[in-house]
Amino acid sequence: MGYRVVVAGATGNVGREMLNILAERQFPVDEIVALASRKSLGTEVSFGDKTLKTKDLDTFDFTGWDMALFAVGSSATKTYAPKAAKAGCVVIDNSSLYRYEPDIPLIVPECNPDAIVNYKNRNIIANPNCSTAQMVVALKPLHDRARIKRVVVSTYQSVSGAGKEGIDELWDQTKGMYVPGQEVAPSKFQKQIAFNVIPHIDVFMDDGSTKEEWKMVAETKKIIDPSIKVTATCVRVPVFVGHSEAVNIEFEDFLDEDEARDILREAPGIMVVDKREDGGYITPIESVGEYATYISRIRQDSTIENGLNLWCVSDNLRKGAALNAVQIAELFGNRILKKG
Repeated sequence: MGYRVVVAGATGNVGREMLNILAERQFPVDEIVALASRKSLGTEVSFGDKTLKTKDLDTFDFTGWDMALFAVGSSATKTYAPKAAKAGCVVIDNSSLYRYEPDIPLIVPECNPDAIVNYKNRNIIANPNCSTAQMVVALKPLHDRARIKRVVVSTYQSVSGAGKEGIDELWDQTKGMYVPGQEVAPSKFQKQIAFNVIPHIDVFMDDGSTKEEWKMVAETKKIIDPSIKVTATCVRVPVFVGHSEAVNIEFEDFLDEDEARDILREAPGIMVVDKREDGGYITPIESVGEYATYISRIRQDSTIENGLNLWCVSDNLRKGAALNAVQIAELFGNRILKKG
C-alpha cells in the first residue's frame, strides 16, 4: 500500500532534499505532488527518475491526500498548514511555527517515537530545529543509561542553515576576496561570513541569548526530558553544508567513556568514528549526503563529576531537516495509517 504525499516548498533546498530522500528510501508513494509559491509555478524538480512540475500551493486542495511535508517557512505554514490539516491531510512541518505548542508533537524518531499518537490533536507534527535534531539523537541513549543533568553545547553551523541566500553569500564573498573591486558586503548575515565566524543566529532575546540558542534549550526539554538543563552558544561558520557541535554533558550517574562509546555505537541513527589519531574523527564535509549523525572525540571531563565531552556532526539539510521529516512520515505510516 502506498500513500498520497505532498511536498510543499519543493523548489527550496530542504524541499528538494525531501524529494531526494523519499526516493532514496523508497518511501511507499502511490501519488506525489510538488507545491511551490506562484512565482515558482511550473518549476521542474526531481523525484527519483521522475520529473515533477510544481503546482500552486495557494490553490491546492489537500482533500484526499495522506500527508504533507512542509518546507515553506513559518509565515506560509501559518496560512496553509491549518488548511491541509482541516482537509484531513497530516502536516509534517519543518518550520519553527508549531514546535513549542504543547498539543503538537515535536518528534525525532530515534528519541520519542511514541509521541506520534498526539498528531490527532491538530493533524500537525513538528520537525525540530536542525541543531537540536542531531544533538538529541546523541543525548537520548546516554540519558536512558545515566540521566543527564546539564548540557553545554557550542555549535558550528553551516550557511545552508540560512537557505540559498546563505550559500550564495558565502560563495560570492569568497570569490570577492580574490578579485579586486568584487567584494560583497554582508546581506544575509550580520557580518562577513567568508573566512570568519559569527556568534549570532536568529534574533537576540532579552536575556542575551539568540532565538537559535533558545530553540535548542526548549526543544531538547520537549523531546527528551524537561528536567535537563541546557545552555547553548550558536555560531555560524564558513561551511556550506554540515553542522558541528561540541557537547559537554553532566550526568546524575557516572558513565565511563568506553561504555558511552559502546552505547552510541548501538544507538539508532548514529555512527561512531572515534580514533585517537590524526584524522580519526569526522568533519562536516564528510557528513554531506549521509543519513547518520556522527560522533567523535568521546572523552571523560575531569573538571566536573560525571562529565563527558563529545563532538557531533551531521548533514543539516538531511538529519537536521529533510531526513527527519521523512523519518516522521515513515513512522506515521507504519504506526498510524497501517493500523487504520
